Amino acid sequence: MKVKSLVLPIIAALAVSLPAFAADKKHDPSDHKHEKKVAGPNGGRIIATVEPRAEFFVTTDRKVQITFLDKAGKAIAPADQIVTVTTGDRSAPKVLTFAKAGNTLLSTAAIPAGDELPTVVQIKAGPTGKTITAKFNLDLSKCGECKLAEYACTCASH
Repeated sequence: MKVKSLVLPIIAALAVSLPAFAADKKHDPSDHKHEKKVAGPNGGRIIATVEPRAEFFVTTDRKVQITFLDKAGKAIAPADQIVTVTTGDRSAPKVLTFAKAGNTLLSTAAIPAGDELPTVVQIKAGPTGKTITAKFNLDLSKCGECKLAEYACTCASH
């Protein structure tokens, strides 16, 4: 009987203390900083999970241009990186390979037709390096606010 008589007061004490505990744990935006979204030097999407960072950009002739960036965001010549992009209809995806073109890597073929394409970018630091993968929807429509393509949009709402 004593155990049953203790359960109710314990539950009541927990119910009263939980809201106070939760109030202490509210999110304080000053606790940490989120990296501001920035476009690359060509107005493309930054892939920050690879070192050096890379800009993914679709040219006017629908080819993909990969530009590697130093810490200041300036273009640097590619080294031994191996890049593959898979995009297009999931039932018949197109795999793009790249060749050096100045300080960038440029796909040897254009992306398939369409303005919204699921896309997988794979970047390998070299022949023995680890492959870094970035997946996103390649939305080529223009953002109404920042005027960049949606895939590279820097607006806070995205």
